[in-house]
Amino acid sequence: VLAAWQSPYLNVFKHFRVEEWKRSAKEGDVTAVMVMGTPGLSPSRGGWQDPCHPVLCFPQDKTLKGTVYRIRGSIPASNYLQLPRAGSQSLGLRGRYLYLLFRPLPRKHFVVHLDLATEDSQVVRVSFSNLFKEFKSTATWLQFPFLCRAARGSLHEGTARASKRDLVGAAPADVRWTCLVLDLHCILSVFLSRQFSHLKGIRLCSNLLVRNICTSDLLFDPGVTLSNAQRASPGAAPMPRDMAFPVPKGEKWHNLYDYIRFPPDGSKLPYDTIQRSCSSPVPGGRASEEPLHQPVTLTKAVRDRLSLVHQITSPKAVSVPW
Repeated sequence: VLAAWQSPYLNVFKHFRVEEWKRSAKEGDVTAVMVMGTPGLSPSRGGWQDPCHPVLCFPQDKTLKGTVYRIRGSIPASNYLQLPRAGSQSLGLRGRYLYLLFRPLPRKHFVVHLDLATEDSQVVRVSFSNLFKEFKSTATWLQFPFLCRAARGSLHEGTARASKRDLVGAAPADVRWTCLVLDLHCILSVFLSRQFSHLKGIRLCSNLLVRNICTSDLLFDPGVTLSNAQRASPGAAPMPRDMAFPVPKGEKWHNLYDYIRFPPDGSKLPYDTIQRSCSSPVPGGRASEEPLHQPVTLTKAVRDRLSLVHQITSPKAVSVPW
């Protein structure tokens, strides 16, 4: 059960006052910028910035306005935003789902690290990046490749499908804003047979734009609004304002943004890679209403690696170094 201050969801950036940099830390090129849409810019340029004003302009973001954090730099380990400020501290966030609202910078790579505490006082680092070529795991570290797909119906998407490489690697020029939903309970249960306790720390490394991070025990559906929640499927939960991307009148959320839930619902997508599904998410509901152990289909290479990990004697409780 979530503590009152974390329920029904917690806006991490707002609660920890990231902009004050007292409970958070930054290293390298990390800047709070204003994002706004500007017609007439070439999408292939991936946005434009006036060197005299911290304003980012993206032609596909005509309705997305507000402050976001831009993290950039050629070395991810030297350019990052970190919560909490010190690695010895803990966020203590117990929400099952972590929501990351972000956009990879075009033609760049990025890395994200999450430190999860288990019920038996272990610390497991979960990392994902479009730098990773394959899934790797140890008793205290899971690394997932992240596939940055091009926008649906775009020329880049057609090229990727034709070449059967799906744009593995650097983000395409027209990569979209994404709502990534990570089921922290399921990740630890499926891959390491451990029970999730709380989220200890977050490190967002270059190169990406981040609008917000939230945690909750609720699975929200970005396609559900307050106006149609009554007519939606039972248990459907609309995105809170803190987590919502703007949708112009007459448009649909999924035509403008990407929604990625990991591990994916069902077994059509591989469980060792984080990527966009071709289908819309199922309506949201409380985590307690869903089975913790979902049917999974793992590749032989992943099964072999996990088998070795499970045979390792559980190590003593240690803190994962940043």
